[in-house]
Amino acid sequence: MSKKNKIVASEIITFYMDYVVEHKIKPDSVEDFAKLHQFDDVNFYDHFASFKDVEKSIYNVLFKNALLILKETPEYQSFSKKNKLLSLYYTFFENLALNQEYIKLSLNGLENQLKALSVFSLLRQSFIGFIDELNLETLNLNVDSIENIQKKTIRESAWIQLLFTMKFWLDDTSDAFEKTDIFIEKSINTSMELLDTKSLQNIIDFAKFLYKEKVQ
Repeated sequence: MSKKNKIVASEIITFYMDYVVEHKIKPDSVEDFAKLHQFDDVNFYDHFASFKDVEKSIYNVLFKNALLILKETPEYQSFSKKNKLLSLYYTFFENLALNQEYIKLSLNGLENQLKALSVFSLLRQSFIGFIDELNLETLNLNVDSIENIQKKTIRESAWIQLLFTMKFWLDDTSDAFEKTDIFIEKSINTSMELLDTKSLQNIIDFAKFLYKEKVQ
């Protein structure tokens, strides 16, 4: 059988996911994997350094596809920050559900170590980039170092929340992942309420006023 002259990254990802689902195991070597799918193993390394890099890309591609779908929706730009986040979650987890056989095989035995999984490193970068785009409110304390800490805390909290949701999804046996949808709605609503700074800002302003009056 003749080998393909060129192969693109998306084809390698599809071949890899199909292989894992069909064989219930990861490929042994790039050479054998390339031979099976009739392309030169050198072309594999044009896109990925290893199978681990393919796995990292899969989760990132699923996320970026979800974000692309949302941003192409005419109504998206008029959504509130909360609804943008909710919509992203729903779309991303729909993508996970469409590929659930691969996802569950790839994470088998690692469900309780999601936070430590390097396989999510690209996903994490993309997700935190999205959180930064949302520009979620922080308290206006007029102290750069404190505001930077607040922004970092928001990023890390949002990332941990996504990991918890993925863990919940992995364990969810309800029809069409209905419980995961409920979990997403309740957890996002709660986290956004905690970020509502109006009440706390009023308290801080009042404290500043009292301090100023006392000093004077």
